[in-house]
Amino acid sequence: MNTTSAADEALALYVHWPFCVSKCPYCDFNSHVRDAVDQAAWRDAMLADLAHEAAAIRGKRLISIFFGGGTPSLMPPETVAAILDAAERNWGFADGIEITLEANPSSVEAARFANIAAAGVNRVSLGLQSLDDAALAFLGRAHGVAEGLAALETAQAAFPRVSFDLIYALPGQSEAGWGDQLSRALAFGTEHLSLYQLTIEPGTRFATLAARGELVPADPDHAAALYEITQALTEAAGLPAYEISNHARPGAESRHNLAYWRYQSYAGVGPGAHGRRGGQRTQRHRKPENWLAAIGRNRHGLVEEQDIPRSDRAVEALLMGLRLREGVDLSRIARLADRTPAEIVDDAAIDRLARQHLLTREGDRLAVTPRGMLLLDAILPEVVRV
Repeated sequence: MNTTSAADEALALYVHWPFCVSKCPYCDFNSHVRDAVDQAAWRDAMLADLAHEAAAIRGKRLISIFFGGGTPSLMPPETVAAILDAAERNWGFADGIEITLEANPSSVEAARFANIAAAGVNRVSLGLQSLDDAALAFLGRAHGVAEGLAALETAQAAFPRVSFDLIYALPGQSEAGWGDQLSRALAFGTEHLSLYQLTIEPGTRFATLAARGELVPADPDHAAALYEITQALTEAAGLPAYEISNHARPGAESRHNLAYWRYQSYAGVGPGAHGRRGGQRTQRHRKPENWLAAIGRNRHGLVEEQDIPRSDRAVEALLMGLRLREGVDLSRIARLADRTPAEIVDDAAIDRLARQHLLTREGDRLAVTPRGMLLLDAILPEVVRV
């Protein structure tokens, strides 16, 4: 009997563009500021890295491509077009492929939106981050609210699908203030929102300020109250959470992010990009110069290829899949580890947490309730056996 599912056959592609105009104080992503970038050299290197990955992953068609960063809207549209052309030639595109590019809402980048759309991008994810000028200044953003909203209008005219990000639970942010801002955001009519609580990540400027006592993060109880406001307002507006921080109209979920959370295969190219080739994990050199040098030596930017033990695959699939409102198929996860569902999860713990309305289980479908999402980090260790 063939137990391969459509989820196991899907392939996504992640392309990492590492450059930014400036480094935001909350950001721990692999992003770098450089005075100049040799665009031709970088385009050729990206294509070489992609060709290597395509040779390693055969027989699959792409369901999604995601240009992340860094700030990929700084890429020349010609580079975007060249990468998309190479991806299609090497793998082929599934019907209705989603091609997303992250963008900053500066007027300079927004001016490129029409050309980026013409290159083949059909979805943009815009980093608005706030609808308050003081908050944007605190977050180190280069744009103001007016410029951000102008970029949003330009994006909605250029792309068939638009999402934008907001960060909440900032120091001193009130429940009423966040509720008003989110209500305003929901009125813009986009099909998808990513709404993130501010977290203080190690190695960032904000972490330094917090260690000095110059920045006091939101109290956890207050942050939880803001989270509940977020769920109520987005649900009422028809953009319920399909993942802890992501909200969409039904059918408008990010297919690329779903590929990650559903533990499907994805290829990663560019500095610092991760990939998952079935049972193998890949990692590229993080520093742009090191990645570029590796391309020159090897025609790829890989620093590591590692087999993932079967039990680790099951744990990873559970940890990621339970972030989704749809939950996980325990029978599929059990196959990843060559185990039975009962060997993967603790049935007694699931029953107890279900009585507390934190989990639901129907057959082999296990899901965390909206109430349980607030306690996800505590729930997971209780449920997972392997």
